[in-house]
Amino acid sequence: MSTLLNSLRVELRRGTLTLAVLSQLRSPQYGYSLVLSLEKSGITIDQSTLYPLLRRLEKQELVTSSWDTSESRPRKYYVLCEMGLEVFQQLKKEWQQLSEELYLLLKGDDPDEPN
Repeated sequence: MSTLLNSLRVELRRGTLTLAVLSQLRSPQYGYSLVLSLEKSGITIDQSTLYPLLRRLEKQELVTSSWDTSESRPRKYYVLCEMGLEVFQQLKKEWQQLSEELYLLLKGDDPDEPN
C-alpha cells in the first residue's frame, strides 16, 4: 500500500509543482533561489525535478532564460514571458476553482470538520 500511496502522491504533486514554479517566476530567479523560495512556502523540489521542468517550460515558450556572468559564478535566470504570465494567471484561476470544488467534496468525509 505504501508504494501505491507514494506513486499517487507523486502524481498529485506533478501538476502542482508546475503551478508553484510558474508562480515564482514573475520575477527572475535562478535555480537555487527558486528552490529556496519554494521551500520557504513549504514546497520541496529536487534539483533533478526542477531543471527538467524549467527546460520544458522554456521549450513551451512560457519562460525565457538568460545568463548573468557579472559574478564569479555564472547563473542562468528564468522569468515568465508574456504568454507564460497569461498561462499562469489562467492556471491559477482554474486551480482556485478546482480547490474550492474539491474542498467541498472532501469536507463531507471529515466528521471533525463543521459543514
